Amino acid sequence: MTDRLRILFLIVNVVGGIAVLGSYAHGLLTELALRPKLWGGVPEAWQPLYTVNMFLAAGGYFFFTTHFLMRSLPSGTLFFNRLGFEWIIFLYAAFLISSALWMPLTFAMLKAPSDGTWLAIRSVLTVTGIASVTLLVSLFASNGERGEWLFWAAVTGLAPFIIQTAILDAILWPRYFPLN
Repeated sequence: MTDRLRILFLIVNVVGGIAVLGSYAHGLLTELALRPKLWGGVPEAWQPLYTVNMFLAAGGYFFFTTHFLMRSLPSGTLFFNRLGFEWIIFLYAAFLISSALWMPLTFAMLKAPSDGTWLAIRSVLTVTGIASVTLLVSLFASNGERGEWLFWAAVTGLAPFIIQTAILDAILWPRYFPLN
């Protein structure tokens, strides 16, 4: 069972990661004129904060992913006293799929604004933010070992990830995105 879940977790991460990075690369390489509009109305003074935090979030991803793969899975950790590692795989799939959809939806919104596209953007940002916060809650609501350095590295890695996905992307960015 552990080997099957490890393979599934790796597939979700590899395929999902390629989907996220691929959607970003495709959008940024094919929509040159629209790239500056991705910031929406986010103040220029805040943009470096976003950029720095994106790199911190990406780095943090490796810490919490390593924890889940190297500590939670092999130990048979339960989350909320009843959910197995499939729960973590589900959360990863949720935030990776929704993250991969954000940029294509945003370019679609920039080209042809519509209420449906805006709702889809808000939905994928919300799913990503909720999944990232739920990962942290799941980490603390697990019966896994908490005293080791990798647990705390995972917590520390999730902090910028949550700031990026749940606060900067899901809450602040939509407030500044022009709907016209």
